[in-house]
Amino acid sequence: MGYVIQFIIGGCVMLLAAVLSNSKYLFLSGVITLLPILTLLNLRLQVENMSEEAFHETQRNGMIGAIGMVILIVGIYLLSGYYKPATAVLMGLCIYVIYMFGSKLIVA
Repeated sequence: MGYVIQFIIGGCVMLLAAVLSNSKYLFLSGVITLLPILTLLNLRLQVENMSEEAFHETQRNGMIGAIGMVILIVGIYLLSGYYKPATAVLMGLCIYVIYMFGSKLIVA
């Protein structure tokens, strides 16, 4: 039953994100707009269902992932000034993958 509730909450947040956004890229900008709300709902569910150690590990992995997404977006943005968009995306994705593997090796 908990998964059904999580699915409904996630779906409602995504729907609200799409409706409230006024960008040409409706879905993507909406997700970015309401992502903090989804994070808070997820945090509440984690606190209720996890041990303290598992909660801290999840939060650490979340921070690594958030930094990785910033690296991905900034990398694509900077590289798109020098390369064609498809090449910039592939290069940004490569940098992101290297970061994620590196962070897993350092944290583990």
